[in-house]
Amino acid sequence: MRIFTIGYEGSTVDEFIAALQGAGVERVIDVRAVPLSRKPGFSKNILKAGLAEAGIDYVHLKPLGTPADGRAAARAGRQSDLERIYAAQLDLPEAIVATEQMRELAEAKPSALLCFEREPAQCHRSLLLAATAPDAEVTHLFP
Repeated sequence: MRIFTIGYEGSTVDEFIAALQGAGVERVIDVRAVPLSRKPGFSKNILKAGLAEAGIDYVHLKPLGTPADGRAAARAGRQSDLERIYAAQLDLPEAIVATEQMRELAEAKPSALLCFEREPAQCHRSLLLAATAPDAEVTHLFP
């Protein structure tokens, strides 16, 4: 399986979509627990519409997002706490189902996991792939 990841931190919607198109991504899999953004164009419904205009599908898999305490740990730079909290999240039944959906979606079309953080090492999307798709060929996109 090949999968992309992308964070929109520091980018515009146009730059974000251009990066996806340049890589041949046909589907965005949003793995934010809360798919809202203060950054114009990146909240769920507006983003979904913008991606549709560009011919890119959008799917939100909320169970693969980071819970509030994990987001707080990430903001505070407590990586080991984030890892522990997120590992527990992935053990939940709804996350197990969403993980299988993610894999099926990524196998069907070139797909990119979406979250806010630009750097994948600072984001749960890297933890997600390491835990659930260790066999995947991962490409990180940077708009």
